[in-house]
Amino acid sequence: MNDFETGLTPEIRKDVEILWGFHVVDSGPVEADVLLVLGSHDLRAAERAAELFVRERCAPVVITTGGAGKVTGTEWTRAEAEVYAERLVALGVPEDAILVEPRARNTGDNFDLSRELAAEKGLRVTSGVIVSKPYMARRSLAVALMKWPEPTWFTRPPQIPLRDYPSDEVPLTRMINLMVGDLQRLRVYADRGFQAPVDIPGDVWAAYERLVGAGYDEFLID
Repeated sequence: MNDFETGLTPEIRKDVEILWGFHVVDSGPVEADVLLVLGSHDLRAAERAAELFVRERCAPVVITTGGAGKVTGTEWTRAEAEVYAERLVALGVPEDAILVEPRARNTGDNFDLSRELAAEKGLRVTSGVIVSKPYMARRSLAVALMKWPEPTWFTRPPQIPLRDYPSDEVPLTRMINLMVGDLQRLRVYADRGFQAPVDIPGDVWAAYERLVGAGYDEFLID
């Protein structure tokens, strides 16, 4: 038994499962021009990108993007993109196949600044695979469609079941708070023009509201 099974009431666990099932989007095997790896506190996204590059030959170029985020801004001393790039190299990705974008502070920046970097390097991007935390997959795709709409975008997050996802580096409570925050952003940021609209089913929104009511509101925005 892990924390997911023992640390939550059955009602909370069900609502978390509903949010996870909605957030996680996987396009399946695909080839593209670039792997765009969104930095965070969770290195498993970098590990997934290395797997896609080395084993699946998913794309010839990897862009790691991220500066200081909600979590890493207080816990890390280096940019997310730099830490990710180092992990990619350790897992067999050639250093000359990696472009590092170390300034992004949010998901919109990830795409805006990566787009600028690709143009600066003369990289023609007609298709891309987004690698992010599993529960960031749907929102990252919505942001891509608004911020960098010309390529065809796919998502290939780490293939880790929800029950196995919490870890020492990704505590269960933090994970739930982040999932709740991302669900809110799917609606709020579309209204603000930061990302493409996403239809949120009623049962998903109801689960979100129950989790907020249960105190999982650390990363909500005004």
